[in-house]
Order: sequence, then structure tokens, then C-alpha cells
Amino acid sequence: MTVSEISRLFFADGWLQALAQGMVKTLGISLGAFVLGLSIGLIVAMVKLKGPRWMVVCANCYTTLYRAVPELLLILLLYYAGADLINLTMAALGQPSVEINGFMAAVVVLGIVQGAYSGEIIRGAIESIPHGQIEAARAYGINRLMLVRRVILPSMLPFAIAGLSNLWLVLVKESALISVVGYSELLTAGRQAAASTKHYLLFYLAVAAFYYLITLVSSSVFRQVEVRFERWMPRHS
Repeated sequence: MTVSEISRLFFADGWLQALAQGMVKTLGISLGAFVLGLSIGLIVAMVKLKGPRWMVVCANCYTTLYRAVPELLLILLLYYAGADLINLTMAALGQPSVEINGFMAAVVVLGIVQGAYSGEIIRGAIESIPHGQIEAARAYGINRLMLVRRVILPSMLPFAIAGLSNLWLVLVKESALISVVGYSELLTAGRQAAASTKHYLLFYLAVAAFYYLITLVSSSVFRQVEVRFERWMPRHS
């Protein structure tokens, strides 16, 4: 292909804009699922560390199950089983069935899956905090919520950033799996462009370039965050 033909496909035919819109959707899904996964992971980690026995068992079952079953199968199960459960509940309440929003479904499904991984990362990071810091905070009479917000979270972040960075990059790639339930994102946009123009190699390479760009920017951002938090870490000579 000539440069003029490639330029026509991407600019005149509008496929570059379609890919860019797909990238925005991918980032939106990934960011929403990442925040939800972190929230679930923090709860799971705290339960495993300080929760009652029956809650620890539930948390262990959750993390074991969601790390053992392939993500694609989990997405299919959570999406269709979740949709059926919601509509059965609506029918029991005498209400009409509802149509599941694709974006929200993608965020919730991926967030639940990622919660199992982030929970283990956060638990390990919390266990890396010197115990004296927590004991000192308790000696000052700080309540549990303040202890988590002012001591545990800031202290565990330097230990968790690297793992969470990898989790984010994996999540960006796994967001492509959500296309199996009918929601369009970056890979789906590339597949549509390739099928319409029959230039499969060109558009799949373009999709790969978009993912690579996301990875470069994300790695740079996480590195800056890691450097910022490392300023308060003790240095060993």
C-alpha cells in the first residue's frame, strides 16, 4: 500500500477517528473497572487481615475462584447470569425487564474480576508496613477509619504501586474481552475497520500501536507516582 492509500483510509474514510473513539471507550472501561477493583480489593484485603473467620473464608473463596477461572469465562458468566438475575428480580417485583447498559456492565464485570487480584496486592503491601507505625497510631487513640485513611493507605502505596501498575496494564488488554458481550471498544473498532476495508494487517497493527501508546503513557504516569511516594521511604546505605 502507498502512503496516500493509507492516509485516505485513516483520514478521509474516518477510520482513525473510529479507532480513537474505541481507545477512549477502552480507557473509560479500564479506569472504571480499575477503581472498582481497587475498592473491592481494599475491602477483601482488610477482611483477610482483620475480619472474622467466616468473612475470611468468603474472601479466600472469592480470590481463589476468580484467579482460577479464565477471565473470558468469568465475563460471560457474570454478564449473562447477572443480567438474568436482575430481570428475574424485576419480574418478581412486577416490573418490566431492563436492558443492561453495555458500558456499566463492562466496568462491573471487569471490576469484580480485578478485585480478586488487587486484593492480594493490597494485602501483601499492608503486611509490608512496619508494625510499629500502626501501633504508634493506635497509641494516639486514632479510630479505625482514620487509621486506614491516614496511616495504612499512605504507607502501603509504595509497596503496592508496582503491582497495581502491572494490574492496570493487564486490565487495559483484558478490556478487549468485553467485546464478546456486544460492547464496542478499541479492538472491536479495529476489527470492524479491517472487515470493511479488507486491510486486516494494517488495522490490526494500528490497534496494536494504540495499545502500545496507552502502555507507554501509563508506565510513565505510574513511574512518576512511584517516585513521588518513594521520597518518604527509608533509605538504606
